[in-house]
Amino acid sequence: MELLIARNPNPDSSLPYLIRVPLDGGLVLATKGTWPRTGALYCHPAAGDWPEEPEIVERLALRACARRGAAIDVICDRDREQRSQIVFTRARGRDVIFWQSPRTRKQSRPQVRLPTARAQALPDLEIIVDAHERYPFRFAHQQAQTVRRGLACGDYAVSVDGMIHCAVERKSIVDLVSSLTSGRLRYQLAELAALPRAAIVVEEGYGRLFGLEHVRGAMIADGLAELQIRWPAVPIVFCESRKLAEEWTYRFLAAGRQWAEQEPAVRARIGAANASGTAPPPTPAPLAPGPSATELRAWARAQGLPVSDRGRIGAEVRRVWEAAQVAGAEPASGPELAPDLERPA
Repeated sequence: MELLIARNPNPDSSLPYLIRVPLDGGLVLATKGTWPRTGALYCHPAAGDWPEEPEIVERLALRACARRGAAIDVICDRDREQRSQIVFTRARGRDVIFWQSPRTRKQSRPQVRLPTARAQALPDLEIIVDAHERYPFRFAHQQAQTVRRGLACGDYAVSVDGMIHCAVERKSIVDLVSSLTSGRLRYQLAELAALPRAAIVVEEGYGRLFGLEHVRGAMIADGLAELQIRWPAVPIVFCESRKLAEEWTYRFLAAGRQWAEQEPAVRARIGAANASGTAPPPTPAPLAPGPSATELRAWARAQGLPVSDRGRIGAEVRRVWEAAQVAGAEPASGPELAPDLERPA
């Protein structure tokens, strides 16, 4: 008994794989992955039968495959990633099928109770959703309205006076890794950094980076750390589930709109204070670093000033050196420059 996974021969389908479940003469479903590793996989009944000459991607030997109510339990005969379920349910008023594993089911239902208070106490937060975003956040639990428009960068944004002031790019862990390895993430970060405020939210925890197949977790972690150093103004935030990522996006965009509305008034007050002369004086530029003890000791000897071979250099020697720097030239040796220093015999 085997679970067969093949490439979908239908070029118009957005689901690139076919799975053949050995139940009821062979149940054929189209899906977007070969195993529910990072999230539940959406499935759809295949348009036709199993291909006569399928391009087999993987054959999974099964220990058990049985229907239990509205789900099919699939148990593979291998050491890792053994158990999964194909669940028949309803979502948004229509019948849907999901292929899930114990890990993805736990991630989709974290033991977290989301708050219901309005973010930043805003009564009317409008969130712009990119027109090209597939399966976007709906913000149904949050108190916000959404509108679909094309965004130059980011998947969700808020605008003030017709200008985008804050945006969030949403990514699954697979999309994050693929965009990092292909180099696309660098360009996305550069575009987001051009906005006043922006962030990237990931729908899974940071630890998932180290459980992926076909890619070294350390390499991905190093790459993300390098990008955060290069673009520190665009944080990459890891959430444990899609629901928490949606909540974080809502709170971040609300704070971004609040900041965008208050920032002009704050800047105007600061500008008025500067004009009236009540603002504090600007911070002076830092002084150039002074010489090391070795350099200062060598300079003092060249000037004929007494200085010990080791230990702390006297404050008077440093005072004479600083006076020489202010004058713009080294002082000539002589008692008139340092009358309180005793010349060596």
